[in-house]
Amino acid sequence: MLLSDLPKGTHALVERVVSGSAEVGAATLRRLEELGFIAGEPVRLLRRGPGGREPLAVQVGETLFALRLLEAQCIQVRHLEVSSAC
Repeated sequence: MLLSDLPKGTHALVERVVSGSAEVGAATLRRLEELGFIAGEPVRLLRRGPGGREPLAVQVGETLFALRLLEAQCIQVRHLEVSSAC
């Protein structure tokens, strides 16, 4: 599943960063990894921009980022079921 496909508020783990289109080069992929989008890192889609589009507000680890849809489509994630703690 791609980060861009997560429903709002969903928790996930980053699986890997891959080029989602010809418009995304190696420098962009490297930058996403430098920002913390690395395998095993927890990530959560907080909200989407106007009309449900971009930018996407994303939390990776303890840091908040605004990503373009094109960038979010490069981040493969695994959905996590989060149980509520009492």
